[in-house]
Amino acid sequence: MAKKITGVIPPVITAFDKQGNFDEKAQREILRFLVPHVQGFYPLGTYGSGPLMTTDERKKVAEVIIDEVNGKVPVIIHVGSISTAQAVELAKHAEAAGADAVAAIPPYYYKYPENDLLDYFRAIIKSVKIPTFAYNNPGLSNNKLSPKMVKTLADEGLAGLKDSAFDLVSFYEFLVTVTNPEFTPIVGTEAIAAGAVEAGAKGIVSGLANVWPELMGELWAALQTNDGRKCGSVQLRVNQARSIMKYGPTLVVCYDGLKMRGVNAGFPRAPYSPLSDELNAKVKAAFAGMGLFN
Repeated sequence: MAKKITGVIPPVITAFDKQGNFDEKAQREILRFLVPHVQGFYPLGTYGSGPLMTTDERKKVAEVIIDEVNGKVPVIIHVGSISTAQAVELAKHAEAAGADAVAAIPPYYYKYPENDLLDYFRAIIKSVKIPTFAYNNPGLSNNKLSPKMVKTLADEGLAGLKDSAFDLVSFYEFLVTVTNPEFTPIVGTEAIAAGAVEAGAKGIVSGLANVWPELMGELWAALQTNDGRKCGSVQLRVNQARSIMKYGPTLVVCYDGLKMRGVNAGFPRAPYSPLSDELNAKVKAAFAGMGLFN
């Protein structure tokens, strides 16, 4: 039986050493820090540096994460690729490794007609028995998923959607169009989480949760109540912390932010580089100013 996908789901970063090799020890430390505070993981996507890795590297990271999490919470392995064949290969591997679900961004770089995009997702859905999620991120994929396309795929077995269009109105359109009660809509940013969850999102894939899972947990808990004012207040605090994450490349700030919290997060992979000492100090002071280290 498929595990329920809900709650706060960090798109967990991938740890590398200074030479750019996968750092398994650091990866496991990140996961051990996060597991008590979250309801799932979404590895190997944007934050997980999936597009920066070879197919074999992506498989290795997936295996380590699935092993470390050990069934405590669901793991949705991102398998999206520039090619259908690689996405299918990664999906089959994720299922064999014990993933609870797979997800895929549309094939990126090139712009494709609708039928080709549908066939890409159909191939992934048919390749595995575990649930498949579509990942809508038009800014990075160059290929936008429409509510009509997602409904077509949902009718053919697509289990859910992670929407990272950063547009609450378009997210609502997905909710209105895809009416299958078994379909699982997830908002792909904490920035609009309150409005999305109140309307029907089942989970939040939150980059901020890589560093401050407790704060995102506070928001999720507030959203389970009927206290709209409290939800709004926590959402604003979440967005304040999110704005600090953007002092530098958000992905890179995750590594430095975790180190500020005493977690060996390794390093980002080139072309990314760690924050400068000056920027690191600015980020740390801003988080401290919010009282987040208390």
